[in-house]
Amino acid sequence: MLPRYGAGALSDVVPSALAALGVEGEHDLLGLPPSDRYVVMLVDGLGWHLLHRHAEDAPFLNGEGRIRRSLTVGVPSTTSTSLASLGTGLAPGRHGIVGYTMAVPGTDRLLNTLRWDTTVEPLVWQPHQTAFERGVQAGVAVTTVSRKAFRGSGITVAGLRGGEFVPADSAGQATAGTVEASRRGDRSLVYLYEGDLDWTGHRAGVNAPAWRHQLSAVDHFAARLRASLPADVVLLITGDHGMVDVPKEHRVDVDSAPELRAGVRMVGGDPRLRYLYTDEGAAADVLATWRERLGDAALVLGRDEAIAAGWFGEVEDRVRPRIGDVVIAALDEMAVECRREFPMEPLLVGWHGSLTAEEMLVPLLVAD
Repeated sequence: MLPRYGAGALSDVVPSALAALGVEGEHDLLGLPPSDRYVVMLVDGLGWHLLHRHAEDAPFLNGEGRIRRSLTVGVPSTTSTSLASLGTGLAPGRHGIVGYTMAVPGTDRLLNTLRWDTTVEPLVWQPHQTAFERGVQAGVAVTTVSRKAFRGSGITVAGLRGGEFVPADSAGQATAGTVEASRRGDRSLVYLYEGDLDWTGHRAGVNAPAWRHQLSAVDHFAARLRASLPADVVLLITGDHGMVDVPKEHRVDVDSAPELRAGVRMVGGDPRLRYLYTDEGAAADVLATWRERLGDAALVLGRDEAIAAGWFGEVEDRVRPRIGDVVIAALDEMAVECRREFPMEPLLVGWHGSLTAEEMLVPLLVAD
């Protein structure tokens, strides 16, 4: 499925909340209730279909009137891209965080967007004013509540900058920090990140008991948070992507056959949305080879085709070379691994990144 940029996407959440807070120049695209105080809680890995499939494990999140609608995330459906879309209010083609790993143009290096690279300046990589910065400029007390390790990180500075940062490495710290921040100023906006569900899905899979137990823990946390927040605070809960389990027998390694690696200079992206950066003049041959190898199991497009299809929204010229020359989007329960360069990939069960509804759709829950 295609992302609905500007018509029900994750990138519409914060601009819509700012509009509901009364910030001039912002537009509420999601029909949010007017309020002077908003909390936006993003649960990493909370997919629309997963939440409905396991409704009995999340009674608060699935409560009557709680689920307002589904949203699409951007492409790739991966954390760093989604966080930047949430924070900037922009599609990936504009904010430029177009994958978990992507090429640094003019070099033979990949940028890991969650670990970052000291040679890459976040403010240059993503120069647009964030939605959080616009809120601060309008007099809204903006606060990010997230893990201490994320303070000042590349992805935080690039896509989530603006306002104060409150470190929280436990549920208790997160609740206390969010409640206190929600009371700041005449108008407040708090962004709260929860990441344990995603990590559980990667390691155990979304069909495992461990994932369902973690969903239940998230549900309990959200219910306690809502009960602890002042009554005038609107709590929004959303996700950054869904997830699918990929059996080992459905995985293809880039280095499993010489013809699959031929002409490929670098491998980036995610296993479910793989970027192949090719040698000069080799893109057409690489495209043909991978289309023949994967058949109907994936969409295999050239960079220009993927851009023209609207996957990334409007793509700025500076962002274009960060996208692979060949883009492989998994359709079935399959993935394209590169074990030589990413040795952790074979160890993980759950994956995301592609354009399937399981990965692209996330809930928008309104608890007011």
